[in-house]
Amino acid sequence: MQTIDRAMHVIKVLNDSDIKRWYSITDLSKECELPVSTMHRLLQSMIKHGLVQQDPDLKLYSMGNTWLEYGLKMYDTYDFVGLIRPEMEKLMQEVEECVYFSKPIGFESLVMERIDCPHNPIRIYDQLGIRIPLNIGAANKVMLANMPKTEALSIVNQLVSKEDTESFLQQLESIRKQGYGESHEERTKGTSSVAAPIFNHSNEIIGAVSIGYVNFNLSEEKQRYLIEQVIQYGIRISAKLGRRQ
Repeated sequence: MQTIDRAMHVIKVLNDSDIKRWYSITDLSKECELPVSTMHRLLQSMIKHGLVQQDPDLKLYSMGNTWLEYGLKMYDTYDFVGLIRPEMEKLMQEVEECVYFSKPIGFESLVMERIDCPHNPIRIYDQLGIRIPLNIGAANKVMLANMPKTEALSIVNQLVSKEDTESFLQQLESIRKQGYGESHEERTKGTSSVAAPIFNHSNEIIGAVSIGYVNFNLSEEKQRYLIEQVIQYGIRISAKLGRRQ
């Protein structure tokens, strides 16, 4: 039992930081209050099982890929996946563009699901599992805008410069009131996205549904249509997850 407790303490240290991803054995020993020799034996055992990985050049440690494998298997069993994906597929068919589901994690978001449009030869491709700072992109801003104000402010203070904080907070307030967010060429030139929040049964923000598209020659009518659709499907998905208006 002691070995399991120690191993989980190591994983907790590796997982808890939103900024630091790699640790030296000295840092881990201090955080876990274990001798370096004991920590070395523990890490070697965890590496064998894929629970920890080591950079061969820097000799630093981070979480292993086994956690990703187990996490994806668990993710596939969550009820909300079965509820959200069919709605995302319908939205993709309606707008004929790529559709995403993103979830906030710390100071970043995680792209957890993507539905590509098979009929659209031009695709906006964001890899599943990619992490994006929460101050960038339509999906992230719409999630920030609907978080509790103290939580959102704490994140904004970490990611946005002091001189831009006030205008950024005003932007979030506008997004919250209008019910959707927009992003134009923030990450990739020539691309845009629109997003709407997704809430659970407790009216807590759990993510965002977004549409990614190429903005070349996009008409105002089509852009309004994309906004209307993403808002509608954000409401539909939230209702499926038990949100009450």
